[in-house]
Order: sequence, then C-alpha cells, then structure tokens
Amino acid sequence: MRCLGIDYGTKRVGLAHGDEIGVATPLPALIDADESVRWQKLGELIKVRRITDLVLGYPYNMDGSVGFKAKEVDAFAARLKAASGLPVHLVDETLTSNEAESSIAKKDRRHVRASGLVDSRAACLILQDYLDQHLPPVPPAE
Repeated sequence: MRCLGIDYGTKRVGLAHGDEIGVATPLPALIDADESVRWQKLGELIKVRRITDLVLGYPYNMDGSVGFKAKEVDAFAARLKAASGLPVHLVDETLTSNEAESSIAKKDRRHVRASGLVDSRAACLILQDYLDQHLPPVPPAE
C-alpha cells in the first residue's frame, strides 16, 4: 500500500505520503495558481510514487452534516478517481487545518499558509488517521 493523503482546497492542495510502515509524511503542497498545472503535478506525483490509494479529507460540518465545501470535495474525488483509476478513500478532516496551524507562531501564519505548509500538515493528519484505522496494530516489543 502506497497512499497519498490530500487536503483539497481551491487555491492549495496539501499532500502527504504514507505506506505500510504506517507513518504519514508531509509533501510539498500544490500551490500553482493554474488549476491545470496542479492536476498535472498531482498526476505526475501519483505515477512517480506509484500510489495505490488516495486518501482525501472530507469536510463535514461541526454537526456532522454535509455542506457546500463537501460537494466541492465530492466533485474533486470523482474527477480524481476518473483521472487516476485509483480508489479514493474519504476521511473526516474536521479541525485538521486548525490543528496543523496551531503549531505555527501567529506572526508567521499568513506567510506559512500561502506556502501550503499548513495544507500539507493537514493532509498528513488526515492520512495518519486513515493509516491508524486500516493497518494492523504493531505488536508490543518484548
């Protein structure tokens, strides 16, 4: 299993990588202004890393309902599946961006957000959640 974690956004797409070892690692976010360039780079990354599963953050509302942003993610997921032919797993991303941003000093947040670092940290949290749920537990050391 070679997973690509994705935190979708209309301006930035956060990315993370993980495999059967069970550790998600952030990758540089796709921050190109041109959406077609982001799609091209995403396709190249999927091929180069020989990704087998795509793990996409799904933005439920705080009350668990599905809102407008979730519909955007549904469309992105459908396009992603059609373009890659890979399974797309949706994972609740509630508050992952807030958690990712909380580790950054307030004075640096605006600059860091524009770089895509927060988005990739959020993708890492999303992917780690998926890996923790889908990989067998590691037996305790003796």
